[in-house]
Amino acid sequence: MRLRRAARVILVGAPGVGKGTQSERLLSRFPQLSAISSGDLLRHNVKHRTPLGIKVERTMKTGGLVSDDLILRLITNELGRRGWLYGGRPSVMTLSSSSVASEATSLEGGTDAFGSALEVDPLAGASLSPQASEDPAASFLLDGFPRTAPQAQRLDGIVPINWVVSLQTPFDVIMERISSRWVHEPSGRIYNTSFNAPKVPGFDDITGEPLVKRADDTEEVYKARFQKFQETSEPLLEHYAKKGVLWEVHGMSSDEITPKLCQEFERRFL
Repeated sequence: MRLRRAARVILVGAPGVGKGTQSERLLSRFPQLSAISSGDLLRHNVKHRTPLGIKVERTMKTGGLVSDDLILRLITNELGRRGWLYGGRPSVMTLSSSSVASEATSLEGGTDAFGSALEVDPLAGASLSPQASEDPAASFLLDGFPRTAPQAQRLDGIVPINWVVSLQTPFDVIMERISSRWVHEPSGRIYNTSFNAPKVPGFDDITGEPLVKRADDTEEVYKARFQKFQETSEPLLEHYAKKGVLWEVHGMSSDEITPKLCQEFERRFL
């Protein structure tokens, strides 16, 4: 299935709604869609000690929040590196986790110059009115950013998102899902006694090690997270609704939502 135009997609949903599941299913169903995660880009840069990673690590160690400017720089560089932005400053560093080896080589000789530029202008190259490619190969699912309306407005100046999906599942259904969730901490494997139960109750299928409940998988903690999500997501969704790119999908489970999601994706981009 070849796309007829570039898909630039964001999924928005409350914690526990199954955003990760829907992302994986979209990426599997439509191979031309690539995953770009701001969190993965941050971790990659910190791990490989790039100039940007060193700056981010210093911020995180002092308890600060990584600025929108730095996140936008990460995204801009990654899109530019893939050839999906035109008209901006050339990318000076490789951020893709699939090219660690080439990055290590390219950074050895250029970190000082880039580090200096970054200190002066953390957003260098991200505000030069680049134009997003409409090549179907330049299709991506962006995860982790934007989370607020102001962030979305900043992103608009770099790459126009053309489909924003609001995943809607009733609060009590999500709460039941979370209360039934168990985790194998060493691997991160997640089980749910309602629909994905371990073969032996309380134990991991692969290792046989005990499963645990996450400390934040409580009703009190979730209600606070849900309220925070609503406060930030409502203006975000309103922003994209005004641009005519917002689409809502309702369902009681991930399996109910997935067919609707894929059908709408095909209608828009195939």
